[in-house]
Amino acid sequence: MLNILVIDDEENITSLLKDILTDEGYSVDTARSITQAKDLVRKNIYDAVFLDVWLSDGDGLTFLPEIKTLSPLTQVVMISGHGNIPMAVKAIKEGAFDFLEKPLSTEAIIAVLEKIYKEIKIQQNLEYLKEKETKDIEIIGNSEKIEELKRQIEKVAKSNAWVMIFGENGTGKELVAKSIHYLSPRKNYPFVDVNAAAIPDDLFESEFFGYEKGAFTNAFTRKIGKLEVADKGTLFLDEVSDMSLSSQAKLLRVLEEREFSRLGSNTKIKVDIRVISATNKNLQEEVEKGRFRQDLAFRLAVIPITVPPLRERGEDILLLADYYIKKFSIENKVNPPILSDEVKKVFLNYRWPGNVRELKNLMERLVILHSEDVITIKDLPSYMYQNVSTSKEEVLPITIKPLKDVREEAERLVIKKALEVMGNNLKEVAKALDIDLSSLYRKLKQYQLEVEE
Repeated sequence: MLNILVIDDEENITSLLKDILTDEGYSVDTARSITQAKDLVRKNIYDAVFLDVWLSDGDGLTFLPEIKTLSPLTQVVMISGHGNIPMAVKAIKEGAFDFLEKPLSTEAIIAVLEKIYKEIKIQQNLEYLKEKETKDIEIIGNSEKIEELKRQIEKVAKSNAWVMIFGENGTGKELVAKSIHYLSPRKNYPFVDVNAAAIPDDLFESEFFGYEKGAFTNAFTRKIGKLEVADKGTLFLDEVSDMSLSSQAKLLRVLEEREFSRLGSNTKIKVDIRVISATNKNLQEEVEKGRFRQDLAFRLAVIPITVPPLRERGEDILLLADYYIKKFSIENKVNPPILSDEVKKVFLNYRWPGNVRELKNLMERLVILHSEDVITIKDLPSYMYQNVSTSKEEVLPITIKPLKDVREEAERLVIKKALEVMGNNLKEVAKALDIDLSSLYRKLKQYQLEVEE
């Protein structure tokens, strides 16, 4: 049932509309002046307002913006016995939902209310989807690195600064971008994500700028580009470092000017957007190798944020596993299994080269395919535990020997383990062992440890 307010200084009009709408099952209030209407709009929430253009104490068209300010979701229908096209156009520009001429017919009134009802349902669905999406962007984890990431996101979101997100594939860079957007003042405007690497040079302008009907062969209709869709919102450029130099030049120009023209048009379109970019590469190295424009890098990376890989997040791994078990169990309507202690140990020791995305996909598979209440080692892919001991106690045989030899054996084992966990990434190994690269190279040679590139 819609709540409706009728504002008209003619009693016969307010009485007629109230009778018609009440008979149709609507809840109706009436006001004979702008002063009386203001009090009602401040006290109540109305889905629709029928507003006369000429009132005893003012102009309805002047009062219209005030209604929209007091109650932005209220749909206002202007009514007038002396209406004309310029007046109707002005009303629509000021935010009116529709314009009806007197004498009002029951059919016209009911028809416009049905349209308002459909619009309300659409908005409710959008709000539901937005709320659902907002819930889905929660960053799971309480490790020190994730807590620091959450603090950065909260601080950055309040500003309008452009952000570059660094991180390996699967770490959740898009999740971070959405978190920034939905915590920002732009949260009620679009979040437009673009896989920058997937757009060929010859399609860059049509995708980003859009085009007019007839702009080129097969342009049968007008298309709105990504930049225009993102107006007042956020444009997320994923894998931006994989764009060609030609596309980078076009992007830099439009980002600096904040205006562009659709293909086939000379009309300039101005946009107000926040740009968040993401890459899995070292941007400085890409600049040095001539694969990325330095001026674009400076423009995009005003604030850099790094998303840590899953292997560096400790117990977050088990929190995420539990989160996805519950999520996929609900979606697939099955009882949630639990992880055995051995599986937990494997998870904590595994390197997770695919990061959170790999964990998510694995947990979905395990939830769907598991046949027991407990997920055990046999349910996991063998590559995950081949080099991991799962016994509760690792008993090492003790042999009496010179302490120097014991230290060297321990060093060799630790370095070998670090190489496995870090995937032979020598920079990461050196960092984890707190030694410089030159010392690591000497020890690799000393202990005859071969590294596969």
